[in-house]
Amino acid sequence: MEVFLEVSFFMIAKITQSLVQNIAPQTKVFRVNDTLLKGFVLIVRPSGKKTWVVDYRKPDGSRTDYKIGAANLSTVAEAREEARILLAAIERGEDPTAPNDVLTLGAFIKGIYEEWVKEHRKSGKETLYLINSNFAFLFNTPLDEISIAQIEQWRSQKKKQGLKSSSLNRFVTALNAAINWAVKRNIIENNPLAKLERLSERDSIKKVRYLTDDEAERLMSALDEREAELRQARVSHNEWLKTRNLPEMPKLGNKEFSDHLKPIVLLSLSTGIRRKSMLSLEWGDISFAERNVKVRPATEKNEKEYYVQLNDLALETISLWKAQSKHTSPGSLVFPSPQTGKKMDNCNTAWRSLLKRANIQNFRWHDMRHDFASQLVMGGVDLNTVRELLGHSDMKMTLRYAHLAPENKLQAVKVLDQKRYTKSA
Repeated sequence: MEVFLEVSFFMIAKITQSLVQNIAPQTKVFRVNDTLLKGFVLIVRPSGKKTWVVDYRKPDGSRTDYKIGAANLSTVAEAREEARILLAAIERGEDPTAPNDVLTLGAFIKGIYEEWVKEHRKSGKETLYLINSNFAFLFNTPLDEISIAQIEQWRSQKKKQGLKSSSLNRFVTALNAAINWAVKRNIIENNPLAKLERLSERDSIKKVRYLTDDEAERLMSALDEREAELRQARVSHNEWLKTRNLPEMPKLGNKEFSDHLKPIVLLSLSTGIRRKSMLSLEWGDISFAERNVKVRPATEKNEKEYYVQLNDLALETISLWKAQSKHTSPGSLVFPSPQTGKKMDNCNTAWRSLLKRANIQNFRWHDMRHDFASQLVMGGVDLNTVRELLGHSDMKMTLRYAHLAPENKLQAVKVLDQKRYTKSA
């Protein structure tokens, strides 16, 4: 850990989360000394960077700071608790700056695991963020001495703050994966969290949002209205250009789209492909002969390749879009950014405007994937086929749509009516 002592302005106050968020940087380094725990300090640099430190006196009488970590990676309560532990150790005569052969969680993550996970896992940066932002209070704890009790206490605190069980499970999974990695490489003998039970995610179950028939009709009408307006806008713009003897924009054919939004929305509703994967599609991923789209592993969060068949609407949409596209080689993007020609980040502005026009509330882009699955299930498609079309690795995620097919279950139990338990006349 870095050792330093800033010569700076200072104030004495109870450090709260509100204070940390609202305190403004000064022209010089600014120190806030906590009134609840002597030695616990928040350092605010002129750049705006905020750091937790412990201010203590060394055995030789000189004062110094011991850096705990960045203030944006741990809460006040977490940092204060870590400072309390450090100050107690200092009181016992221990020097936190002294060389230590014990491998702490922080030393393991930053010195060993970070480089590997960033190189070998697509989600490596996210994994590191989850660990650093949630478990910095354990970074001075020996890797093999992290206790289940510490994690359970942390989970209880987070639950009180309103976090859902699914989020907490995801954070702990990231930490557990890192520790298991250390076990597999004989860095430590056993994972101290191996017997930690996952939280029940009943509080995280969300209602599947799909379009009602009326909403679907309004969405299609809004798309058509938007198309008509953009077409008229191009005509008007060309007339303006013509009067000034400037080159006109190409006229849109009767079956051409005015821009990318309508074909993307129609394909999303017809295939259930996630936005990231949709915007990453290349023409080589589409087979018109086999009527399917290949979703490549690199674009999927589970890194699994899967195929989605194209219904008539999807096939017609992608055929028309290809006919008007400039670049259709196998490696070219299906939906490049109209500004840069590179991959689009999102369509948020146009999407929100479309929903407002259609008067549709509480419907995210990702809900088009839910709508796709919901319509299939309500149409009688079996859940395993839906699972394959969604690219789910197992049935667990697909089962959220099971309640939408009560008629299928009724027909299943009606098989018994034809068997030996029927009533006699």
